[in-house]
Amino acid sequence: MAHLRHQRVRELLKRAIGEIIRQNYGIDEFGLISVVDIEMGSDLKSARVFIGIVGTKPQKQAALRRLQKDKGEIQRTVGTRVILKYLPQLRFVLDQSLERGNRVLEIIEELERNEAIPPQE
Repeated sequence: MAHLRHQRVRELLKRAIGEIIRQNYGIDEFGLISVVDIEMGSDLKSARVFIGIVGTKPQKQAALRRLQKDKGEIQRTVGTRVILKYLPQLRFVLDQSLERGNRVLEIIEELERNEAIPPQE
């Protein structure tokens, strides 16, 4: 039963935080920001928000700095949209899985290109 509650709270927070980011963070300035996952503490009082950012390195750095700076405002806005007994303390973490996945795809494409070229004798 507790597992189901954790899952529902995670999804509600993920949706609410994603909406806030889409409304307040421009793609031109910060790149494309998405909420990849949320890891909740067992007491639902803390949450690590994993953020994926597609953009340049300066955009990623600017986005993460801005999210950390606006953390309190984001928490308050989430509190008005998601009614919980305790509003979890948010901590934003840059998720590297998108970059790693793209790098794996690049390697696979490179290997496929190399296999398509017949060996020279």
